[in-house]
Amino acid sequence: MTDAWKETPGEARMHGTTVLALRHRGRTAVAGDGQVTLHDRVLKQRARKVRRIYNDRIVVGFAGATADALSLSERLQEKLERYNGNLPRAAAELARDWRTDKVLRRLEAVMVAADEAHLYVLSGSGDVIEPDEGVIGIGSGGAAAQAAAVALMRHSDLDARRIAEEAVRIAAGICVYTNEAVTVEEIG
Repeated sequence: MTDAWKETPGEARMHGTTVLALRHRGRTAVAGDGQVTLHDRVLKQRARKVRRIYNDRIVVGFAGATADALSLSERLQEKLERYNGNLPRAAAELARDWRTDKVLRRLEAVMVAADEAHLYVLSGSGDVIEPDEGVIGIGSGGAAAQAAAVALMRHSDLDARRIAEEAVRIAAGICVYTNEAVTVEEIG
């Protein structure tokens, strides 16, 4: 049994997600697959791991425990309301709270958040990272989707939405925890 499958008795551990966020030619796209996996079973094929918040001006995507990710999304929404939609400030404040709050520290999720000007990855260790090349993948298939997106951005004429969709589909061919039921949200 690998470490990924170790769990405490009675604890059901869900695995898998691929979320990709990228900025290309003035547009930002966030895409996620739809598969939810528990052990060796697919529980759901069309989960929405990408959503719009703050008056549809911010797009978030999440990987990890669903309830934790939704809680983080709600907290980011609260921070955005407090800071009038200022994503850099809201993300920094959420990451600070996530790192220092005893309850939030236990959440098992990673989130991408994007608006027309910014693209961030937020993690429980207090990270707020803006990727160098304007593309980031998270979750089990995140690295494969990110590599595919970079190649498509450099060597194709596809727009941001199509690149995000195709990159997640490419990851689905590699990662068993990723499927081809892709949801894409685009802004810009």
